[in-house]
Amino acid sequence: MGLTFLAVHAHPDDEASSTGGLYRRLADQGVRTVLVTCTNGECGDALDGAKPDADHHDGDEVAKIRAVELDNAVKILGIDRLERLGYRDSGMKGWPQNDDPESFWATPVADAAKRLADILHEERPQVVMTYNAYGFYGHPDHIQAHRVTMAALKLLDYEPTLYFNAIPNSVMTIFRARWEQEDREKKADDLAKGIVRAPEPEEDREEMGTPDELVDVAVDVSSVNDAKFDALAAHHSQIADSFWMKMGREQFKEAMRTEWFVRVTNPTNVVGTADDIFVGYR
Repeated sequence: MGLTFLAVHAHPDDEASSTGGLYRRLADQGVRTVLVTCTNGECGDALDGAKPDADHHDGDEVAKIRAVELDNAVKILGIDRLERLGYRDSGMKGWPQNDDPESFWATPVADAAKRLADILHEERPQVVMTYNAYGFYGHPDHIQAHRVTMAALKLLDYEPTLYFNAIPNSVMTIFRARWEQEDREKKADDLAKGIVRAPEPEEDREEMGTPDELVDVAVDVSSVNDAKFDALAAHHSQIADSFWMKMGREQFKEAMRTEWFVRVTNPTNVVGTADDIFVGYR
């Protein structure tokens, strides 16, 4: 049996940001790659930049746009199978969309886990990836993706290696400094226009980094960074103004050379760190 990798992501574009390089690299190596996207992304930005609280924001139209963007990214990354679970985007913590009975957040974990387990049974991936219990950065849909994945794995008749995506603290420090600089520039620009933004609540500033010593796998994706950049760019409606795109292709290729993961289950008894997410299988 050949090697198969399956990632469970919350929204269209998540597959490109944290696993875009990995997907393309594995595809180039002949590994079968599967993507499960849990939501349709209705709470994303409209084409004019409108947020979900805008009167004219149409979540269903946003989802249609994001579906096409996801299809394009999947082609760029060489993903063999895309499965959309089709739940509605739950929005950020505390948003009214959290309470929508059709949202991913409101869906019983057991129900979604059964659907995911069916896919896992069909594919039998040796390696599965999703987010940690905090959803990497606290988004309800990412937290739910974690819960659903963990429940689905308990329904299997075998144990794959499970990884959570991660960014080492040493790297997050660099990213955070860049974000803070961009935020200062945005505030200065707003102030020049007479716009005063409320400060971000302290409780919303969560730590996304992982202690460097807890990172188990660091995958060099420098050889496929053009594809990762293009896959992110394919999600134009959501990240055209992101810090990734603002880097430009050349700076992006230099800054985003690695993708990191924490090993959660270890059925092959791997010892130490590695540069291959399939360590123990080849």
